[in-house]
Amino acid sequence: MEEQYLFFRKNLLAWAAQSQRPMPWKGERDPYKIWLSEIILQQTRVEQGMPYYERFVAHYPTVQALAEAPEDQLFKLWEGLGYYSRARNLHATAKYIAFECGGKFPETWESIRALKGVGDYTAAAIASFAYDLPYAVLDGNVYRVLARFFGIETPTDTPAAKKAFTQLAQAVLDPTQPGVFNQAMMDFGATHCTPQQPQCATCPLQTQCGAFRLDKVASIPLRAKKAAKKERFFLYAVFDFQGQTLVRKRGSKDIWKGLYEFPMLELSTAPEDQQAIRDAILKHFFPSGAPKTVEIRHISTVYRQTLTHQLVSAWFSTLYLSPATDLSVFDTASLQDTQWVARQAVEESLAVPRVVAWYLAEKSPALTLF
Repeated sequence: MEEQYLFFRKNLLAWAAQSQRPMPWKGERDPYKIWLSEIILQQTRVEQGMPYYERFVAHYPTVQALAEAPEDQLFKLWEGLGYYSRARNLHATAKYIAFECGGKFPETWESIRALKGVGDYTAAAIASFAYDLPYAVLDGNVYRVLARFFGIETPTDTPAAKKAFTQLAQAVLDPTQPGVFNQAMMDFGATHCTPQQPQCATCPLQTQCGAFRLDKVASIPLRAKKAAKKERFFLYAVFDFQGQTLVRKRGSKDIWKGLYEFPMLELSTAPEDQQAIRDAILKHFFPSGAPKTVEIRHISTVYRQTLTHQLVSAWFSTLYLSPATDLSVFDTASLQDTQWVARQAVEESLAVPRVVAWYLAEKSPALTLF
């Protein structure tokens, strides 16, 4: 088995030396910037995450600067990346390092792993890239490369598999240059041993690749069956009253914690048509009947956002309120925790869920919502 490990290391590193994949954080030794890049890349493709990394480094060049950033400003900069728990953990950890660790980033795997929002993979990446500590990374790319090379046909997304693949990744790691080796593993999986149409014909590992010899490259790695996503149906009311609109900040007991959105009604099933949306919106916000000074001027098509365990479908209704509108006609319960803001602020300074951002981008490219 050791000979197979040596073959793997030698050929993988030779491939990496001839296959450069430029990225702004590649070769970085500053643990703060490595940590920042790894948090951004969790659940995010490199191509999408790259401009966010560059903007964050420009806005917050040090962990101290990030720690002192207002949360709303940080969320606005994060907007579009999704999984906002990453941003909240990023902020909390920056504050911990800046204010409780004297601005000094932890230097051992155990202390890095103890940081909020840092898992085994991120801790190994920081430890190996910043400090040359011999810890192997294990992400989707590494799972795929190892499963194919060693011909492993058990599902990779189980607790038992994680333990087995962690041990295997550690066994093949080159302890003399762990950072270089880890980067080579990730690059190889991302650009050569890809999920679809891997470049087997030019693969330096082909002669000892188990999946290639078994003609099972297309079926390895295997994954357990995914659970069905919960479907949710949101009807948003986009009010226009003298240049202002209503927004609310989402609480901690649901998705999108800390993000802003328009007042919303959630249905148990999808609305049948636009008339059903119109009726539901008016009944919810004006239970005693909408006054003549209120007019629904537009109802959007559906916008859909896929989350880890949920599928959100959202419709946006634009409600124009004339200056003569008596705001006491609103149902106060339906507007709980809402506030009037200048409509430009929704795009310019407030962080919103991606489905809301999509609506804004399509509806108001020139910062005009209505």
